[in-house]
Amino acid sequence: MKKSLLVLLVGLCLGCNTHHKEKIVRTTEIAFTKEGTLTLLKADGTVIRTIDIEIADDDYERETGLMHRSVLGDDQGMLFIFDDEDYRGFYMKNTLISLDIIYIDANKKIVSFAEQTKPMDETTLPSELPAQYVLEINGGLSEDWVLEIGDQIRWERL
Repeated sequence: MKKSLLVLLVGLCLGCNTHHKEKIVRTTEIAFTKEGTLTLLKADGTVIRTIDIEIADDDYERETGLMHRSVLGDDQGMLFIFDDEDYRGFYMKNTLISLDIIYIDANKKIVSFAEQTKPMDETTLPSELPAQYVLEINGGLSEDWVLEIGDQIRWERL
């Protein structure tokens, strides 16, 4: 009786080890948080479009950007603000959606684009001229909105 009870207990303990369940990791979608509005203007001041923006103005926010997001509305974008005007380079590491990256100088004029970027690509996409601001919007919108070098932005924080 003792021997069969011991065999049963050992069998149960071994069975516990072979029937482990895998841990399920749940992730939360990063939600868009409106922190301001940005208006795109033609060089003559004609309004092209006004969108809601998130603002990335510190090192952590600029490094993280729109990484790990699976959606961005066509009326939304992220404005990166730097302390100075310089040549900039962005890449798509951990970025799940195609973006248009718009480089903007200290006078708030568009100086170059990286359009319809490839998600998850770590190739650097440099500005062609120095930029102090960078705007990211959904890939293809720059063409749809007929944005051009010399167009301008105006933005305000909420």
